[in-house]
Amino acid sequence: MNKFEQLGLNESLLKAINDLGFENPSEVQEKAIPLLLEKDTDIVALAQTGTGKTAAFGFPLIQKIDPDNKNTQALILSPTRELCLQITNEIKLYSKYIKGINTVAVYGGASITEQARDIKRGAQIIVATPGRMQDMINRGLVNISKIDFCILDEADEMLNMGFYDDIVNILSTSPDDKSTWLFSATMPQEVARIAKEFMRKPLEITVGHKNSGSSTVSHEFYLVNARDRYEALKRLADANPDIFSVVFCRTKRDTQAVAEKLIEDGYSAAALHGDLSQAQRDSVMKSFRGRAIQMLVATDVAARGIDVDNITHVVNYQLPDEIETYNHRSGRTGRAGKLGTSIVIITKSEIRKISAIERIIKQKFEEKTIPSGIEICEIQLLHLANKINDVEVDHEIDSYLPAIYEVMKDLTKEELIKKMVSVEFNRFISYYKKNRDLSSQSAGSDRRESTSREGGDDGGAVRYFVNIGSRDNFDWMSLKDFLRDTLGLGRDDVFKVDVKEGFSFFNTDAEHTQIVLDTLNSLHLEGRRVNVEVSKNEGSSNRRRDHNGRSGGGSFGGGGRGGERSGGGFGGSRPPRTGGDSRPGGDSRAPRGGGDSRPARRSDSSERERRPRRS
Repeated sequence: MNKFEQLGLNESLLKAINDLGFENPSEVQEKAIPLLLEKDTDIVALAQTGTGKTAAFGFPLIQKIDPDNKNTQALILSPTRELCLQITNEIKLYSKYIKGINTVAVYGGASITEQARDIKRGAQIIVATPGRMQDMINRGLVNISKIDFCILDEADEMLNMGFYDDIVNILSTSPDDKSTWLFSATMPQEVARIAKEFMRKPLEITVGHKNSGSSTVSHEFYLVNARDRYEALKRLADANPDIFSVVFCRTKRDTQAVAEKLIEDGYSAAALHGDLSQAQRDSVMKSFRGRAIQMLVATDVAARGIDVDNITHVVNYQLPDEIETYNHRSGRTGRAGKLGTSIVIITKSEIRKISAIERIIKQKFEEKTIPSGIEICEIQLLHLANKINDVEVDHEIDSYLPAIYEVMKDLTKEELIKKMVSVEFNRFISYYKKNRDLSSQSAGSDRRESTSREGGDDGGAVRYFVNIGSRDNFDWMSLKDFLRDTLGLGRDDVFKVDVKEGFSFFNTDAEHTQIVLDTLNSLHLEGRRVNVEVSKNEGSSNRRRDHNGRSGGGSFGGGGRGGERSGGGFGGSRPPRTGGDSRPGGDSRAPRGGGDSRPARRSDSSERERRPRRS
């Protein structure tokens, strides 16, 4: 039985819900829908981005709309054009079996005359950005004096973007006896002021703790020197071969510069900021949704309204000016019940901000160290091996096999495997041999006392490779618990757990090596044999831990990845760039100086050592 049937929705809505494949309502939907259907009331609903708020207000709104009355009955305000269009499309999908309901999107960058004409034809529901809505009210192109419902979606984002005056003016134009539904991720003072001034004894729904972060997002930070921030970003991308992320910068200039450098260094990246034309913006987002772009570098304003599934990581290249904005950034990942990771790259002068964010989101950060070159090589090779093992063979290749066999006839199986993976290994090893490790000093002493594994030499620790990962529904926390319980070890006996898509790494003290190998190598997981081996990257286990059990720096071949938290994999390999400039999604850079869109800045090979390009 579809659980939406228990919420009081009518048959037309349930039919649309069934078409969409929805089976179980999210927590905010389960709490809000029966309440809004039961009576006309004002409501404040606090829930993180990606928890299903559109359906939480959309389903009851549609059920309460009179399709025979062509006057505007509901106004939905949202912060950005993208979110406005997204909400409009979803409302249309929800109401497709209810004849006569018309929903119109009103936003800047499109013809105001055509939007006014669409409303005049009869629009029971208007979805609008505050600026364009205020403009239409001032011109007398829309009448909201008799609406029954006003919904403020992502209220905190609208106020962060400076729409306070517009929202106040719009609400002042609407009737006092309407129902106002306010949905927000956080409850800053401006949102509370709106609720107090324009709402009548609103009921409050809170999913999780007020202003807290999502429980499906883990948080980690990397402490680096300021000059190493960009190199750290590249290392983190290389250490997570399946990258599909949003990288946040504070300014348009930094966003553009970071995106251009990533493109030059062979990464599949693009910029998204306010200097892009709407056509460029649409092209970038189309490519990102299609995963042609795997690292979207964006400003906070430009990223608002992005609703893309399966973003595995959010990378805070720079922390936002307003700490509360961090919640919105991290909400781009870990959506629809899936796990995600929010990464922060910081310098020592910013370390105090981590504690401030922890207080707001009510979650702890894990400090980690930038992986060394040899660790990255190991991760990339194992990723390649898994990719080769999983690839589906197109038998069009069969006709070429005799010639290929002839070329390789003198190679043994071992020689063939070595040569095949060396195509990948040689590029990475030659690149990272020339580059120093980026591990900075630990921040632990600057922010909190020891919580695990008091200092001392960890030379007795052993690092293992195991052939289970995020595809087996593990993140670092659940894999650590699984290993600890399976091996019968203590709480802190399994550490430095790092989960990738098809494999993982973890550490134990050397005294547990035999029980790890004997127990796990005799284990089967869902019919598949578990394989565990001592990692060949000995350096990962022979480093001194700080008082929080984290690793310090080291030279090439001797560095280890600190901390225990891993966010799982990112997605896909980066294509090589040969000849011309092969940017996904067309020209994704911002126009400079008026409307011109200049080619990306190229660096000469002598200007900056480039990362090895993926095959």
